[in-house]
Amino acid sequence: MIAPRTPEERHEADARGREGEAEAAMFLAQRGWRIEAERVKTRAGEIDLVARKAGLVAFVEVKWRARAASLADAIDERRLRRVAAAVECVWQDYATGGEDIRIDVILLAPDRKPTHIENAWMPFG
Repeated sequence: MIAPRTPEERHEADARGREGEAEAAMFLAQRGWRIEAERVKTRAGEIDLVARKAGLVAFVEVKWRARAASLADAIDERRLRRVAAAVECVWQDYATGGEDIRIDVILLAPDRKPTHIENAWMPFG
């Protein structure tokens, strides 16, 4: 069983998460995306970034890991389902002009280029 995080560990993880989200936002901006919102809280959970580009709104989950090898386990169906539930709560607030919407994931680790997984959420089975 994994021991619960101490308040210091939670604070440290939150700070790393914010740094990762800022890095992901810069990565997207450099590729022509406009960041519409960060850390959107809903009753179903939080959306890390909302980004817009030419007829498309992407709700982006950002995952940062200390080791690149850990990125393979950073995102799974359960986590994506939670993001999808949060998107259901707010997508109408962002896709106001009939834009397509999708859920993307950006994976980050030290000394590694960000990995952008477009349209990451497709319900399983």
